[in-house]
Amino acid sequence: MTSYRQPGLVLTDRRFTVPLDHADPEGEQIEVFGREAVASDRSGDDLPWLVYLEGGPGFGARRFVGRQAWLGRAVQEFRVLLLDQRGTGNSTPANRQTLPLRGAPDRQADYLAHFRADAIVRDCELIRKRLTGGARWTVLGQSFGGFCATHYLSTAPEGLRTVLITGGLPSLHATADEVYRAAYPRIRRKVEAHYARYPQDVERARRIAAHLREHEVALPSGGRLTPAALQSLGILLGSGEGTHQLHFLLEDAFVGTPEGTALSDAFLENVQAVLSYAGHPLYALLHEAIYAQGKGPTAWAAERVRAEFPEFDAEKTLAGDAPLLFTGETVHPWHFDTDPALSPLRETARLLAEREDWAPLYDPARLAANEVPVAAAVYHDDLYVDTAHSLETARAIRGLRTWVTDEFEHDGVRAGGPRVLDRLLALARGEI
Repeated sequence: MTSYRQPGLVLTDRRFTVPLDHADPEGEQIEVFGREAVASDRSGDDLPWLVYLEGGPGFGARRFVGRQAWLGRAVQEFRVLLLDQRGTGNSTPANRQTLPLRGAPDRQADYLAHFRADAIVRDCELIRKRLTGGARWTVLGQSFGGFCATHYLSTAPEGLRTVLITGGLPSLHATADEVYRAAYPRIRRKVEAHYARYPQDVERARRIAAHLREHEVALPSGGRLTPAALQSLGILLGSGEGTHQLHFLLEDAFVGTPEGTALSDAFLENVQAVLSYAGHPLYALLHEAIYAQGKGPTAWAAERVRAEFPEFDAEKTLAGDAPLLFTGETVHPWHFDTDPALSPLRETARLLAEREDWAPLYDPARLAANEVPVAAAVYHDDLYVDTAHSLETARAIRGLRTWVTDEFEHDGVRAGGPRVLDRLLALARGEI
């Protein structure tokens, strides 16, 4: 363990050894990293624990500097564990560089099958017992972290003192196809709202897409920028400042050169920063698997379902005069052709998409009998998580209290500072 200080905080880096497969506790072990954060003036106090589960899948816990965002509110009364879920951050990595150590793609896919919410929750339970001596802790789950928290309530509620969920109440039953069938109309609404705010971006987006249709364009990493990849910039529209970020990115895309007009280096660098999966490859590899519950393979659901919404086809759009529609957090087979961080894992991704033996993640009967205080922020028309699905699940979890708001987008727990966490704690405690 290593301890050090930031303004107002004492931080301690902790590493935990856990089984790769919890059904085989004596088998292969991996490492999970967590960063403890406690208020500097309370570092010696006996405080209850709160574990933070980041969104994703595939993202390590957010790296805070001092008492930023919700963390400042949390350390007023908790000792916080910012957990890098298995395969992310400083935990044992899973990426194009390390996965070949597992062997052929089929071995890699078998390995990655142990990186869903069920294994993450089992990790949490081992870690909780080691840290707290068996005391219950509070879970704060953002986005996919809320999916994990819902699984936690389904399988190990005895470890939970309180559960707080932000933008992450999953459907208990929906298949990946149903998730994306609900998503595409929602994505379209976000794009239309963006163009209503920034009408000049309609022509800009079409012009860039037309250029990409006519030219081979490489990103600085060597990846290829295609019209479909350009559309993926719509992932920005799920955050509070995302519409503005997208506008600023598009506004100076072109530059004059001796060979004629080209996309500028600055534009391509900024696009790469948004689109590259180098820092979070598990997001692409496992994104559809987080919805799989023994109802057959996901089989590239986002790609298949998109065919039901031809208005998202860039080629058809450019053949007419309609605005180019961006997409959201959808992952497609072509990602594994255009992104150098993913292309070595193309066959592994295919095998995961074809996999059928995914275990169910939620227990509706146990959730209906829930006794753990639960509060959830549901963001109205959230780009990433369907509001109707979330509210259906909220009704299925006994005692859960919701805060439905359009004040924030999906990143409300970060953008809202301490307010979101403060509201959820008050809801869970029956103070409001």
